[in-house]
Amino acid sequence: MSYRIITDTCCDLWPELYKQLDVDVIPLSVHFQGRDISSYTESWLKEFYNGLRAGEAGQTSAVNPEGWKDVIAPVLATGQDALVLAFSSGLSTTYQSAVIAAQELQAQYPQRVIRVVDTLCASMGQGLFVWHTCKMRDAGMSLDELYRWCEEKKGHLCHWFTVDDLMYLKRGGRVSATTALVGTMLQIKPVMHVDDAGHLIKTGTARGRKKAMDALLKKFEDTALPGENDTVFISHGDCPEDAAYLTQQLKSRYGVKEVITYYIGAVIGSHSGPGTLALFFLGDHR
Repeated sequence: MSYRIITDTCCDLWPELYKQLDVDVIPLSVHFQGRDISSYTESWLKEFYNGLRAGEAGQTSAVNPEGWKDVIAPVLATGQDALVLAFSSGLSTTYQSAVIAAQELQAQYPQRVIRVVDTLCASMGQGLFVWHTCKMRDAGMSLDELYRWCEEKKGHLCHWFTVDDLMYLKRGGRVSATTALVGTMLQIKPVMHVDDAGHLIKTGTARGRKKAMDALLKKFEDTALPGENDTVFISHGDCPEDAAYLTQQLKSRYGVKEVITYYIGAVIGSHSGPGTLALFFLGDHR
């Protein structure tokens, strides 16, 4: 192809899949246990979540324009154009940094085309968006066709999730201290999603983990686009058994053919905490 797809690691995919999809990726880092970590294995992520459970915390930072330029410039230098799929502007300045980098590089490479998409997505919701975009590229879409497809389709990438410990959302300012305390005592689990502006929004609650998981499945039942969800993504904060329950239900109840499951990365996991469980699919609306 005459262009490359570039994304960032907040899509929570893994090296083998990046290679399979043939995308370039820029890492976001987390400062944890005295070190800056920008790449990690599944076994390290298990240790990371155990550290969070023990009271440790991760500090995160967005990609700056220079970081984006380091990844985009080599693509342009080879005579290829670039389609950048960035982490939601509603959650990070990573997208704004990509826009700045693209503007500066455009002046250096006026003959090249750089398109930057604010995916309004997070975690493996962004990952699923990247996955679908690569499928469209492989089907033969031109850069401009694919850019228009991305802008139209991103409003249909549904993110539904629940968390096991409201205290992590309290630290991030998503719920009040009182709500977190009472919810924890009563085993009330929030049901949340990423809205059309790319922000985390609480939409409801469920009493207990099982009901919260069933609420995610009900969102799929109510909004999933027929014929467009043969592949669904799930990410989790070190709760593989719960991810397996969602997988089994999606396949047996709704006929989903493939469910791709992986850990929520350390950047997003620092804010959502252990036990977070998220379901991503294409819907008639977010």
